[in-house]
Amino acid sequence: MTSQALDLPIDPAGKRILLVNDDGITAPGLRVLEKIARQFSNDVWVFAPEVEQSGAGHSITLNGAIRVAKVGRQRYSVAGSPTDCVLIAISEFMKDTPPDFVLSGVNLGSNIAEDVTYSGTVAAAMEAALLGFPAIALSQAAGYGKAVRWHVAQKFGPDIVRKLLSIGWRKDLFVNVNFPDCSPEEVSKVITVKQGRRSSGYEIIHVPDQRGKTYYLIGAPQRGTTVNFGDADHKALERGEIAVTPMHVDMTHAGSMRDFGVLF
Repeated sequence: MTSQALDLPIDPAGKRILLVNDDGITAPGLRVLEKIARQFSNDVWVFAPEVEQSGAGHSITLNGAIRVAKVGRQRYSVAGSPTDCVLIAISEFMKDTPPDFVLSGVNLGSNIAEDVTYSGTVAAAMEAALLGFPAIALSQAAGYGKAVRWHVAQKFGPDIVRKLLSIGWRKDLFVNVNFPDCSPEEVSKVITVKQGRRSSGYEIIHVPDQRGKTYYLIGAPQRGTTVNFGDADHKALERGEIAVTPMHVDMTHAGSMRDFGVLF
């Protein structure tokens, strides 16, 4: 094991597990994640935002106090972002006996392609990786207005987590897992794919108030054609596959270093 690797592999049985999310402490996806974690261990800690923080990305609270309320055995509600939850859990409440690994989710809706840049679920896993802990983000794809098929994540999640922890990871790595919007029987396979890229944007909705002024809402995403070539996470979900994507904290575009090095 080199200095660039985490202390893996890990047998999750009986380990201390930290759970976080961005949908909030009462979210159904968090209950699914707890069921997954408790297949491995009873030493499960939950730190989740007191209200939904979808789209919070990797934000932290710098202006204002962060309140933490104990809402059950080893369960805490945090008045902050998903990243705040990770920081407060690991650096304060669990500092004497830190978690062996971190699970984030299960998010309501997929976190794929460019969506990962907005995701508090993915950002929480990234923060755990920055602090040196193995971390896995899990998201359940769902159609608009349709019942969420949480049983897909619940059925396949434990085995995927176990397999991911069975190999060595680099220190700056975390893993993004997305479950397709289909029945468990319709899942065709689990596949390792890269993060996708689609042409994108959001509808801006103009709403007049009673005083004749306009305010704005961020509306539905405007999805276009696929930008990148080859296989990717969003394509895997369309095929009914579970998408596993290793990600890393270093956002340097290595292929452009030489081009810019000529200039500077």
